[in-house]
Amino acid sequence: MASITRFVRRFLERPGSIDLKPFERIVADAGTREERISGLAELPVPSTDDLAEFCAIAREAAHRTLGLRPYDVQLVGTLAMLSGNVAEMATGEGKTLSGAMAAAGYALQGKRVHVISVNDYLARRDAEWMGPLYETLGVSVGWVGETSTPDERRAAYAKNVTYGSVSEIGFDVLRDRTRVDVADLLVPEPEVALVDEADSVLVDEARVPLVLAGAADPGNAVPEMAALVRLLVKGYHYELDDQARNVHLTTKGIDAVEQALDLDLYDSPATLTEVNLALHAHALLTKDVDYIVREGKVHLVNPSRGRVALLQRWPDGLQAAVEAKEKLPPSETGEILDSITVQGLITRYPQRCGMTGTAVAVGDQLREFYDLKVAVVPSNRPCVRIDEPDRLFEHAMEKDHALVDEVVRVHATGRPILIGTLDVAESERLALTLSGRGLECVVLNAKNDAEEASIIAGAGERGAITVSTQMAGRGTDIRLGDGVDELGGLYVIGSGRHTSSRLDDQLRGRAGRQGDPGGSVFLVSGEDELITHYVADEYARGVPDRGLVGHAQRVAEGVNMEIHRNTWRYTRLTELHRSMVLELRDKVLRGRSAGDALAAGVPQRWAELEETVGEDVLHDAARQVVLFHLDRCWADHLADLAELREGIHLRALGRLNPIDEFNKEAKPAYQRMLAEIESRSIATFETATITADGLDLDGAGLKRPTATWTYLVQDNPFGTEWERILNRLSTKVRRR
Repeated sequence: MASITRFVRRFLERPGSIDLKPFERIVADAGTREERISGLAELPVPSTDDLAEFCAIAREAAHRTLGLRPYDVQLVGTLAMLSGNVAEMATGEGKTLSGAMAAAGYALQGKRVHVISVNDYLARRDAEWMGPLYETLGVSVGWVGETSTPDERRAAYAKNVTYGSVSEIGFDVLRDRTRVDVADLLVPEPEVALVDEADSVLVDEARVPLVLAGAADPGNAVPEMAALVRLLVKGYHYELDDQARNVHLTTKGIDAVEQALDLDLYDSPATLTEVNLALHAHALLTKDVDYIVREGKVHLVNPSRGRVALLQRWPDGLQAAVEAKEKLPPSETGEILDSITVQGLITRYPQRCGMTGTAVAVGDQLREFYDLKVAVVPSNRPCVRIDEPDRLFEHAMEKDHALVDEVVRVHATGRPILIGTLDVAESERLALTLSGRGLECVVLNAKNDAEEASIIAGAGERGAITVSTQMAGRGTDIRLGDGVDELGGLYVIGSGRHTSSRLDDQLRGRAGRQGDPGGSVFLVSGEDELITHYVADEYARGVPDRGLVGHAQRVAEGVNMEIHRNTWRYTRLTELHRSMVLELRDKVLRGRSAGDALAAGVPQRWAELEETVGEDVLHDAARQVVLFHLDRCWADHLADLAELREGIHLRALGRLNPIDEFNKEAKPAYQRMLAEIESRSIATFETATITADGLDLDGAGLKRPTATWTYLVQDNPFGTEWERILNRLSTKVRRR
């Protein structure tokens, strides 16, 4: 019965079914007040107690300060966000203005608002662009970016509304978790998160951990291993699995490696790990597809956006292995002091809302992981873009020739063309091919992302050919040049289907904004990764049918959904422990709970010191002692959990649920950590030198990292080592 109830509720609350009529009635009411409001010499500061009045004043304020009069549908989007929903608004419908009015509405309710974006450029651009509107509505606004100083960050977070990229806000949260003085804290208590490009941040980036590390050491990959695996032959020395996500040595490969190294691999676990990492870097990660090399460093390419993933790196030694493969010096590594997933960061906020052009497709994830519903806001003008059926080919070479021929044909008319490719290497190959046919194009990919906004903005000019990896340039409108309307508007060509239909829709949406004419078409071959990785068993040969392509996307989306769900199952207990630790840490940082605990634990020592150094000095020393050991033990606890998770999958061989087993061991580990904090704090307090000048930190051995740095960890695309071993064992069992 319970399952039936859940099914019915799931159906009734299907994504996109939120009723917009209440919002539309409020907007209609606001329209009746427009003449009166526009006649005012000075606009009053509005209140959200009367939403119609708020909308009328916000509309007039936008018109006066920005030269933009919000359409009714933009106000509907604003109200949807003010009600705690994700507003789906098509490309070019004015999400930035709708979001700013919603953020102002929350701020006028006395709530701090963080407008969270996908990158620093959009955060600063939107904060400065919308600044005059906020000022007129009586709301202060600021922004933080990678180059912001601590004082600039503190000033920005003190504003009513703060814009920032998800990574920068997350890193500031992590840094605050190591502060030992209340005066050094930067980020205020979370209240409202308004997430721009919500599908990208809340779904695509949800599993990415933001990391605070310290005590730097160089990476430890062995260059000789990279040289060794280059000599191995695919299919003879090593094999890939059906989806090319895992690689393993064959018997011949093991013999060759053991002979080259003069050892038994399985008697040398550390060497085996080094070989596996080098092999993964060699066989499964491709330069200019999965990463690029720029200025002597490896930069990951974000798989959902096709752009450089700033500050991201791989875990488990894989980063150093790729650097060794490219003959680069290893980058610094270090002990993880704390981390937080993007999902964990966003769920800190009691109130959440957002906006994007593609939310319905991820409505299930938004509801399951964030308790958010989707409000599909209609376009101000009907979309007249012509979306052609996919053009299907058996071989990739046929598809590539057809794509170039189509570009040549359409360009001859002067119609602007935007070509969306799946990776950097493909975009550069295509540019060379077009150049060989006498066509010059502008390439927008992960290698020049700093210029993406200005490049993408010119993609609608007559005769323009723009080649772009996936969704580079999101957040920037493509306006049509003179005479382009008569040519049919912007023509979007996709060089292949993405693993998510959402990314296809985002690419299509670059054409046909605000009722403009436009067109789109995707070219797909049976050799595309979408087909070979996800439906290889269902496709033999020949031209794939459209039903198979759609099925492959659904399979890929299901796989990613399960990965998201599985990751959250592992991390939610850790997040619960983290919240309890942070609550404890905040009490220690802001109050005298540390001193009270130590006074109760070692009363004689406390009484002796209190007579000589005074109560205030003693409480300050106690706070520093407990904070140090709390932070130290939490870092150790995270390392222990990572090690536990690394091997927990072997429990599946005994028909045990790995997640249940992980939680079963993580709970007592947390209790042991709390006991360890107490015992270490007491031991330090009993022996530390504490004078009227305070605690001798170095003498007490309470030395914190001299430097910390932040980065994002790209989920290991191959799983943990134990997961890989288990997968290989399972495959062998199935084959037998």
